[in-house]
Amino acid sequence: MTDRSQVLRDRWTQTLLAARDGASTPDPLPYAENLLARWAEPQRRYHTTAHLAAVLDHIDTLAGHADDPDLVRLAAWFHDAVYHPDRSENEERSARLAERALAEAGLDPGRTAEVARLVRLTVTHAAEEGDANGAVLCDADLAILAAAPQPYAAYAAAVREEYGFVPDDAFREGRAAVLRQLLELPRLFRTPHGERAWESAARRNLAAELESLQQK
Repeated sequence: MTDRSQVLRDRWTQTLLAARDGASTPDPLPYAENLLARWAEPQRRYHTTAHLAAVLDHIDTLAGHADDPDLVRLAAWFHDAVYHPDRSENEERSARLAERALAEAGLDPGRTAEVARLVRLTVTHAAEEGDANGAVLCDADLAILAAAPQPYAAYAAAVREEYGFVPDDAFREGRAAVLRQLLELPRLFRTPHGERAWESAARRNLAAELESLQQK
């Protein structure tokens, strides 16, 4: 955990400095510490620093498809910064946190607004045609759906743990509805890389999980 946190601190600093065109003040580190503390909250099982690091890695893979990869990276830091499984306004509260923190951290208003817009987009993951930044963030966030069977199973189990307060029957019903909704989408991934590398595997995983839920 310590090593991952230090790597993430360094990545945050590099990204914020780049987004601020190299401006060194205010100090980026207090913002990193606040965000890392949020991502380490005890109610999290999947939406942890491991998920944050994975999304940032996927953004690096997809960076060539974004209009401004650094703004997408900042949006990744904030997209689940507020996360309580029993609440429905997490994305909106995360976007508002981004607006406050990034304005204070020295990012200009237009770029701050773009980060907040991207955070709000993760409510639906429905990036519109031509929204290159949105496509990259949404694909990076959903890339876990295309994982190999064992890490996908670990992801599904962690999500179940986060919703441990929900009875089994209700969880299965709700999770199955989410899976059906995803499978009904014409495309899960919007970037060329995502569609080519992740679409088929993700659909196999979703279908297999749905079948497993229906058999229980």
